[in-house]
Amino acid sequence: MLGMALAALDSTIIATAVPQIVGDLGGFSVFSWLFSGYLLAVTVTLPVYGKLSDTFGRKPVLVAGIVIFLAGSLLCAGAWNMASLIAFRVLQGLGGGALQGTVQTIAADLYPMKERPRIQAKLSTVWATSSVAGPALGGLLAAYADWRWIFLVNLPVGALALWLVLRHFFEDKRGYEDPAHRTRTTRPVIDWPGALAIFACGGLLLTALVQGGVAWPWLSAPSLLLLGGSALCAAATVLIERRAAEPIIPGWVWRRRTISTVNLALGALGLLMVAPTVFLPTYAQAVLGLGPIAAGFVLSTMTMSWPVAAALSSHVYNRFGIRTCALLGIGAATLVLLAFPQLPYPGAAWQPALLMLALGATLGLFQLPLIIGVQSSVGYAERGTATASILFCRQVGQSVGAALFGAVANTTLAGRLADAPAGIRAGLPGDLDAVSRALEHAGTLTEQATDYLRHAVDTTVEHVYYGAAVAGLLALAALLFAPRRFPVHADARGEGEAGPAEKD
Repeated sequence: MLGMALAALDSTIIATAVPQIVGDLGGFSVFSWLFSGYLLAVTVTLPVYGKLSDTFGRKPVLVAGIVIFLAGSLLCAGAWNMASLIAFRVLQGLGGGALQGTVQTIAADLYPMKERPRIQAKLSTVWATSSVAGPALGGLLAAYADWRWIFLVNLPVGALALWLVLRHFFEDKRGYEDPAHRTRTTRPVIDWPGALAIFACGGLLLTALVQGGVAWPWLSAPSLLLLGGSALCAAATVLIERRAAEPIIPGWVWRRRTISTVNLALGALGLLMVAPTVFLPTYAQAVLGLGPIAAGFVLSTMTMSWPVAAALSSHVYNRFGIRTCALLGIGAATLVLLAFPQLPYPGAAWQPALLMLALGATLGLFQLPLIIGVQSSVGYAERGTATASILFCRQVGQSVGAALFGAVANTTLAGRLADAPAGIRAGLPGDLDAVSRALEHAGTLTEQATDYLRHAVDTTVEHVYYGAAVAGLLALAALLFAPRRFPVHADARGEGEAGPAEKD
């Protein structure tokens, strides 16, 4: 949990300190790469670390991830300009990819299927706590100390996590010898060409998705070159992985219906999650007139109910099955997303907060059973790869969602601004960020312009939530092709456990 906290806290703590960082180092035009570079490094390394953990064991990969992350944190604290800080954030991401995937895999190794919802729910509380505490802690450190402490606070937490792992985690590799691939005496082979191809493909694709429509237009030469390059790298990856003795992303990840359908469903979940995490805070501040802290609380209600529902999900899937539990969760989540556009304008803060509370509960019933189902369907020698594949698909889905819904939001808002009454059209800002900033200082606008902009943001966020509901339907459709009963590998069962495993 301490290892997971490093990655979870780092993804939220830096956001509130951006003004201080830019004021000290400059580089306002590229500061978004503080987030994009980290996300890119985490995403493209997930499959590689998954395969390495299956090859060499979880402990060395986790220890290496913590060390790399702490080295990146220390270097970030000493950054001398924005370029160096971005480079060191990428290094942090290289460690963060090992933390995210390996911790989830270790939880599946240590706990039998019956106990896994409890420990996975505890891991979920780490993300929930970080989503609330991270921005507040980052703001306090930036305001009363120095922004460099945002990275230095990782050192004691990481050192304690590293000591505990080295001192107390003894790995049971009873499933390490995989008769289909190798024995313990066989020297492991690392698919370095496949790893480099995945790095290149993921890096080009994510750069195109993150920067397209922001740094350059979607149909410009940079976007087309990046997307074309990622397509060529994807084709090269498939060819390399087919010929590799130990591929980073083996073909069975997509040939097994259990894993492939869950990959698609969680990719749709990543798509869906962009609506509440990216656009809800804008809605809360621009439409409801809340401050940043109150807007964060509206979002945090989702992170409160998610781990609780995840912990209780075993009562549902042990009785009705994993697929049925996940279908109930995503079906209810889609209804919640469709309910959001029906909220009255301007409404009260408790209304979206209540919907986010319900959304967190439904997604807790959806995501965790699927992760447990995939992890339980494979043995030790395949579990790291299987876990990394579903986390990778969720991360890619989130990147696609940010680009797609960003385009939806900009198109909707541009249409609303173009249709503005002639008397106020000249003084209106041109994009969503500019509109949000203008509404924060509404004294510079007329009352009619302020009300029109609030309505425009309300309509924009409604369209994004409709898009998120479509993503929910895509996840539901993917699950309809999943097997009714998820297979359970012998490694996933506890001593004498048969009932719940065989039932599903």
